[in-house]
Amino acid sequence: MPAICPPVAAPGDEAERIILGTFPRAVRTMELITILNRCYRFRGFIYNHARFSPDKKSIEVSVRPRRGSAAICSRCHQTAPGYDELAERRFEFIPLWGFFVFLLYTMRRVDCLRCQAVVVEEVPWGNGKHQLTNAYMLFLARWARRLSWKETAEAFRTSWDKVCDAVEHVVTFGLEHRTLGQIDAIGVDEIQYAKGHKYLTLVYQIDLGVTRLLWVGKERTIESFQGFFTTMGEEVTSKIVFICSDMWEPYLKVIREKCSEALHILDRFHIVAKMNKALDEVRAGESRRMANEGRTPLLKKSRWLLLKREENLKTEQRFGLRDLLRYNLRTIRGYLLKEAFQQLWDYNSPAWAAKFLDEWCRQTMHSRIEPMKKIARSLRQHRELILNYFRAQKLLSSGVVEGLNNKAKVTMRRSYGFRTYRVLELALYHSLGKLPEPECTHDFF
Repeated sequence: MPAICPPVAAPGDEAERIILGTFPRAVRTMELITILNRCYRFRGFIYNHARFSPDKKSIEVSVRPRRGSAAICSRCHQTAPGYDELAERRFEFIPLWGFFVFLLYTMRRVDCLRCQAVVVEEVPWGNGKHQLTNAYMLFLARWARRLSWKETAEAFRTSWDKVCDAVEHVVTFGLEHRTLGQIDAIGVDEIQYAKGHKYLTLVYQIDLGVTRLLWVGKERTIESFQGFFTTMGEEVTSKIVFICSDMWEPYLKVIREKCSEALHILDRFHIVAKMNKALDEVRAGESRRMANEGRTPLLKKSRWLLLKREENLKTEQRFGLRDLLRYNLRTIRGYLLKEAFQQLWDYNSPAWAAKFLDEWCRQTMHSRIEPMKKIARSLRQHRELILNYFRAQKLLSSGVVEGLNNKAKVTMRRSYGFRTYRVLELALYHSLGKLPEPECTHDFF
C-alpha cells in the first residue's frame, strides 16, 4: 500500500508556520513565543499568541496579564486595585528576520489610593506614551552611536524621530542614574556648532583613566559656564583639584570665583595656536609689503614651512626652509622666536621654566615685531597659570580635551549637523558621556 504523503504547503505558509510555530506538536521546533519567554519575559504578564498581520509585513504578539496579578500604578510604582480598561495599544519591538514585531496589550487603569487618582498602569516593557518598547529604544540608541541617526533609521526601516526618541530615552536615564564620584580634574573648552559664531561650552572629566563629557552649555558666556557648577553642585565642584582651560576671559573669571582653590592650568595647545596665528600675521603682512615694493616674493608658498613642526616637514620642505632662513626678514625672526619658545615644555622645574619664560618675553618685547610682542604681553599676564602646568608635574594637559573635541566634531559632521540645540546636546552626551544604560532582560546586539 503506498505511503500517504502530507500536503505540500506554499512557501509563504511554511515561513509563517516556522516563525509563529503553528506546526503540529510532533514536528514543532521553536515558537516565537518561546523565544520571547526566554529573552524578554516579565513577571505578571503572559505572551498569549502570535500571528501575522493581514498584510503579512509584521508579526503581532498579544500580551495579557497573568491571572491574579495586580496592576502597578505608574506614579507611585506600587500595586493598586483595577478601575477599567483602555483601548488596545501597540508597542513596537525589535524587528525579526525583516518583519516588524508589535506587542499588543490592553492597558488597565488603576484607582490608586496613595496618589488619590485614576491613572494608567505601569508596564515593564514600555515607558509613558512611547510607541517603542524599552528594548527597541536601547537597541536603536546603541546603533545610533555607531551610525548617523538617519542611517540607523534607514537600516531598521523606522523614522528619524523614533531614533531621536530612543536616544533621548537612553540619555535621560543615563543622566539621572550616572555616578559622578570623585572628580579631580576637568577640562573646559568651546567648539563652534553653527554659522554665525554659535558656540558650545563643553566640560570634560580628564582624570587619569577616566575621560568623559560631564556637561554641555549653550554659548561661551559667564552665565553659561556657571550653569556647570550649578548642575554639578558644590559638593562635587569643591573637590576639583585641577582645571585645564584656554585664555577665554569668561572662563577665567568663573574659575577664579568658583574654584579658587583648584590648580588652574592654561591650555598648552591654545598658547601654541595663538603663537602660530601671530607668526602667520607677520608673514602675511611682510609678504604684502614686499609685493607692493616690487621685491622678490621670497615668502610665497612659505606658510606651512613656517607653521609646521620641523620633524613633520617633508624632505623638499626642509630644503625650502633652509633656504628661507638665510634671509634677515621679520618673519624669520618671528619664526626663530616661536621655535625657541617650544623649549619651555622641556623643563620639569617650575622655577627654571619661569626663568626661561621671563627671558623669552624680554627678548620678544625687544624684537619690534608687534604680533609677537602681543603674545609676550599675554603670556606675562597669565604667567602663573602657565607655570601651573609644571607645578602639576606635567601630568595634565589639554591634549585629552582636544581629542574629545575632535570626537564631538565628528559626531556633528557624521550627521551633517543637527536640527536643534537640544538634539545636538543629546547626541554629544550619547557619544561622549559614557552614561549608564537601562537594564534589559536580554542583550540584543
